[in-house]
Amino acid sequence: MAVRVPDPTALETIRKGAERIVEVSDDEIAEAIRLIYSATHNCAEGAGAAAFAALIKERGRLQGRRAAVILTGQNIDRVWMQTVLAGRTPRIGQEIEPRASRTVVIKTS
Repeated sequence: MAVRVPDPTALETIRKGAERIVEVSDDEIAEAIRLIYSATHNCAEGAGAAAFAALIKERGRLQGRRAAVILTGQNIDRVWMQTVLAGRTPRIGQEIEPRASRTVVIKTS
């Protein structure tokens, strides 16, 4: 996932062991979230679905080989999940939909 300043130790570890790094877009991550939910009924936040998005993107290259990703991160906001399941891609800083106000009426005797 993109960060402002990469951790030097993590970057060194990645460079030693990674065959390659795959860049995925927000739209590809949103599609991965939708597919995970549709196929397994599990929720995944963007960071948790990014590896699956990369696997989907690399599908042709990996054809005929076994590949797996670990699903992590189920901390996705309800409104973001609704937006993704509706086929849209939420953006940071963008008002996704106005949050409806709820009025609770309590009747006392």
